[in-house]
Amino acid sequence: MISEKDFIASNYISSIENGNFQWSAPSNIALVKYWGKKDKQIPANPSISFTLNNCKTITKMAFAKKVNDGNFSFDLLFEGKPKEDFKPKIQKFFERIFEYCPYLKDFHFTIDTENTFPHSSGIASSASGMAALAMNIMSLEKVLNPVMTDEYFYQKASLLARLGSGSACRSVKGQVVVWGEHNEIAGSSNLFGVEFFGIHENFKNFQDTILLVDKGEKQVSSTVGHDLMFGHPFAEKRFDQAHENLSKIKAILENGDLEGFLKIVESEALTLHAMMMTSMPYFILMKPNTLEIINKIWKFRNETQTPVCFTLDAGANVHVLYPQNVKEKVLEFIKKELVEYCQNGQYICDEIGHGSISI
Repeated sequence: MISEKDFIASNYISSIENGNFQWSAPSNIALVKYWGKKDKQIPANPSISFTLNNCKTITKMAFAKKVNDGNFSFDLLFEGKPKEDFKPKIQKFFERIFEYCPYLKDFHFTIDTENTFPHSSGIASSASGMAALAMNIMSLEKVLNPVMTDEYFYQKASLLARLGSGSACRSVKGQVVVWGEHNEIAGSSNLFGVEFFGIHENFKNFQDTILLVDKGEKQVSSTVGHDLMFGHPFAEKRFDQAHENLSKIKAILENGDLEGFLKIVESEALTLHAMMMTSMPYFILMKPNTLEIINKIWKFRNETQTPVCFTLDAGANVHVLYPQNVKEKVLEFIKKELVEYCQNGQYICDEIGHGSISI
């Protein structure tokens, strides 16, 4: 069984003075949610997600050799401009991954990052951002250790991304990714995400239209929310349910059962928010317009028999999921009936993607 110790870098067989890499990494949307983390960003239950295509972070990392003075050295730019308030998060990330990447103190880094989706659009950028940075770091390690395998490269990139933001480990590869140990998923691990293969044609090219209900900052951070699962009266039942639902959705994704997919995905979204509403302290991240959209989707689906459903992250925005063959019909419905519930009428059209890409 693979352990964390297998990813500690040592014995570099090559060296480099300076250079740069550039990677894009997408956001992802969980179908079976994880809520609750243990030490070192280990999930309390397994999850499975669609990797997105259009909502992504593009990060360029330049590096130059320096004297190892025992400190991390980096400049951080967002869309080409210095972003000092992001630096503490990167500093913390470097501290977390240093035991796996001891070469980090040998270089000065210039990290320039941008998102393809609007800043403060209500789309969490931590998953895509940390995944893109992890890919760049692993590209540097690949230069220092050119004999590493592709499997090791992607597993370690996912592990590093996880230490920056848990769900970032699901943004390294696509199209569907499982994170967390599950007895029916070969190779599944709490340490990194693994690709899920064998997807039925019904789920290839699946669409995700993200309705931006509320672009403001969440009243409760995901980190705080995860911590509230420990001591939660329904936590153990929820963790068991996630394992069961992952078993069910595994079969669904393989056999193409769209109706079963809709039920599991919507139930998972509502269960996630039920956990928030029943924690102590309790909180509600959905907005009135979130509920309006959900009810409109249910009404549309019942009246037209169109295979469309919603899911939610830890926020108010609604992800509308549907097969590509009903795209025109669903987008017409969204424009006619759902856009009015979006802040400034904003929504983003996305679809299943293929993970991180070297640019």
